[in-house]
Amino acid sequence: MSHKFKVGQSVRLSAPTINRGVAGIYRVVALLPEERGDCQYRIQSSAGPQQRVAWQSQLSALPLV
Repeated sequence: MSHKFKVGQSVRLSAPTINRGVAGIYRVVALLPEERGDCQYRIQSSAGPQQRVAWQSQLSALPLV
């Protein structure tokens, strides 16, 4: 599997019901190795300095404006 998103790209993080507070718009800051058949990314919140690691399956591209 190859990475679908690029460093600098804005993405939407969809979070499970129990963790809805982390859902929102993020920017990809690093591509991480694939694990368990899913690519990983380090993403940073557009609302602040918080960073987290997310699976590709949790992310979707934002439409270009």
